[in-house]
This record gives sequence, structure tokens and C-alpha cells, in this order.
Amino acid sequence: MRPASGLFEIGVRTYVNRSEQNDEAMAQNIYDDPAFFSGYSRLPRQTDGLAAAPEWPVLRAMLPPLAGRRVVDLGCGFGWFARFAREQGAASVLGIDVSENMIAQARRDTDDDRIVYRVADLETLDLPEASFDLAYSSLAFHYVADFARLADALANALVPGGDLVFSIEHPIFMAAANPRWIDDGGRKTWPVNDYAREGERRTDWFVQGVLKHHRRLSTTVNVLISAGFIVRQIEEFAPNPAQIANDPALEVELERPMFLLVSARRMRVPR
Repeated sequence: MRPASGLFEIGVRTYVNRSEQNDEAMAQNIYDDPAFFSGYSRLPRQTDGLAAAPEWPVLRAMLPPLAGRRVVDLGCGFGWFARFAREQGAASVLGIDVSENMIAQARRDTDDDRIVYRVADLETLDLPEASFDLAYSSLAFHYVADFARLADALANALVPGGDLVFSIEHPIFMAAANPRWIDDGGRKTWPVNDYAREGERRTDWFVQGVLKHHRRLSTTVNVLISAGFIVRQIEEFAPNPAQIANDPALEVELERPMFLLVSARRMRVPR
């Protein structure tokens, strides 16, 4: 399944040319804001990698075998998953992120000619047809306004039987206009309002006005089905007892799901 010499780079250049020519509106690139990037870079999952993300063991278990796979990592950040995939035997990895800061750091941290990083916007992403066996994304799709367009693009870019594994902020976590813990008689409670009103949500996280896009859980699933995916597994992340024992601060995450994890497979036959 390893691409022929040079074929991977040709495919990457094809995609870059198409993306650069797209005149559609770009997603908010908050990650290149100096104040945001400074704060974000100090998060444990950015300094210590995948092992510092409490949802990673569950997400990893949802992955197919990576040996020989051609992988695209959407919202690749500092490249932690791209390097992990290669360690597991992936044939090649294309890492995509809208942030020039993220891509620059990923390139500095990576010494592998089978990993290619490119700056690109998921809102206008266009990949070569049937060019990947796995599309992966961690906590990026909730920044995308037109998820249906992205799902169609990924279905086109995956081979029949190819896999899509991703995580997003859970709709319950991000639905409220002002998501925050509320003290309810000594117990922390998370507000859920405007759940059925999908669309923009702006929150203050390191800086003011971080833009995300709320969708109901059913919308996310139905978009995938409409794009030709079979949804294989859904997990609403909650820490397990061992994780809570190791880090008691995680116990509050039992009050509401923070992350939604999804595994889907591109149908082998046309709809």
C-alpha cells in the first residue's frame, strides 16, 4: 500500500493548488494569534503529546491497523498523531492545519520524509480522489462551518472501505451561549441551552471571541451517513476510574461529556 516514489508529493501539490484557488470564506485562524498560541502551546496535550490527552486511549482503540496506510491528519497541530502513525507503520502521512505556527512547529519536531505538512483551510479542503486509507482528526471539526462539504470531500478522498476517525467537542459541552460551570448548591452543573439552535458559538479561551460551530449529535451522524459513511462507533468520552485516581481533577468530567469520538467507514458501493 506504500505509494510509488514521488506520487505522494504529486498528490499533495494537486490538493494545494486547488485549495489556494478556492475563493470561499476561510475559517477563523485563532491559532496564529500570538496570545492564543502562547497559552495553547502550554497545554499538557501540546507539551507532552498524545499520552496527555485523557480521551486518547479510547480514540486510539477506535483506529484501524495503521501499517501500510496512507493517512491524512486534519488539524494536525504540532504533528503528534502524524509521528505516531508513522511509528505504527503508516506508509505516509499528510498533516493539514490552517495555522502557520502549528505547521512550523510540526516541521521542526519531525524528521521523516514520509510525513508532509501543509497549511490549508478545512473549509475549502480539496484532496485527490481515493488517495487515502485513513482520515483522522482531533478536536478540529467543530471549527468548520460547512461540515457537510468537508464530509463529502473526505468521502471522495478515501478509498472504498477507508476509515474516518475523529473527535470533536461534544454538542452538550458547546451548545450554551456561555459555557461554564455553575454552582448548584455546592455541586457543579453545566448549562445546556439553545441545543437545537445550531450555528456559531463564540467563547473566551485564552483570547476573546473564539469561533466554533455547534451541531446537534444527530446532525453530525446524519451528515456522515449522507456523505456515504457507515458509522461504526460513537463514544461520549468520560474518564475511567483509573484516570480519576491518577488525576482527581478529571472527576468533574463525569458531570457532562466534553468530547464526542466517532469512527466511520466509507461505503464500498455507491449509494
